[in-house]
Amino acid sequence: MQLPYSKELNIGYLSRLFDNTSNCYKFFWFQAILRKLKSDKTRFTFNELINEMIADAWYMVTEYHLRLGPAGTTDNLEDVVKYIGQIHPFVSSEKREKIIEFLEECGDKTVQKYKQTLTLNVPYRLQVPFYDEITIESRKWSGSKQILADQINQQRRLMYYFVQINGLDTTIEVNSLWTEYLIQNREILMGWLQLNLIHYLQNKNPSVPGIAEKIAPPVSRDLNRVRKYWKMIIQLDPSITDIYGNLPLADEAISVDHFVPWQFVAHDELWNLHPTTRNINSSKNNSLPVWDVYFEPLGELEYKAYVMRQQYPQVSREFENCALYHLNNQEIRCQLYRQGLDRTEFINRLEKVVEPVYTSAKNCGFREWNYEVMI
Repeated sequence: MQLPYSKELNIGYLSRLFDNTSNCYKFFWFQAILRKLKSDKTRFTFNELINEMIADAWYMVTEYHLRLGPAGTTDNLEDVVKYIGQIHPFVSSEKREKIIEFLEECGDKTVQKYKQTLTLNVPYRLQVPFYDEITIESRKWSGSKQILADQINQQRRLMYYFVQINGLDTTIEVNSLWTEYLIQNREILMGWLQLNLIHYLQNKNPSVPGIAEKIAPPVSRDLNRVRKYWKMIIQLDPSITDIYGNLPLADEAISVDHFVPWQFVAHDELWNLHPTTRNINSSKNNSLPVWDVYFEPLGELEYKAYVMRQQYPQVSREFENCALYHLNNQEIRCQLYRQGLDRTEFINRLEKVVEPVYTSAKNCGFREWNYEVMI
């Protein structure tokens, strides 16, 4: 992706900001600066920016269990999010402002220790691509931060400089030329940053689908077409029951459930959606239904809908209306919804689609759920 040109600045240095990135901190640190920078607000403390980093990482870690660092290593940003989730009852979709407000007032020593650890390297190393007039010896990176900052400040045309060194109150100031450039091109730069972050997260979470949909809470989701589709099927066959509790659905205000949680798949594909009651859907939440107990009933229900689509023109019309929005994988559509499949073949094909996604979700830490245990 080509970054906007500037006569005064070397944008080539900026374009290398995320080269050789081994952990996530650079993405979140630079994003924090982009978020907070204003023409009349160019100075920031480490504490301000770290709070932004934690708030930005909150949703993807608590909702999707995304790993932010390499496998087998400790990632302090991921760990501090998990720790805060243990000591404070925030929901995964909590507003950023609430999390930042909590962090500003939080005196928990463990949280403070995590914050301090997050400032040890990234504020100083982020601008390494800019260092063409200075050479920093390897031992200085882990030495006195005052000495390190003084040497970095000798480099011309940096994005930001260190004003004072004082732990979490250490202050940086964004260069005036860079301030103008970053503000003017904020949306483009944010898109560029997020594209790089998505590539990074996909590399660290290779079995997780839909990474691009998991870096921030969704604005809205519309399942009305799917709900209408299943309501028509239930009206035509009032004997249809919920797959978890075997409860009749004919007189229920149905909910649409994602068999493999939406929090993992981050899509509303029809093959993963089925009707249930509101109470059961609430109870299941973002858990995985026990495969050996519930996949067979799911397969039977989906096959019944498949057969009714061929029997009733009105069901076929509703299916096609849903498919425009909820069947985006043409290969799966051809494989699973082609005409002429018998019960065994249909359920076997459905299993080949759902089971790998289910297993990946389980491996990522989504807990199993059994309706009989919950009641």
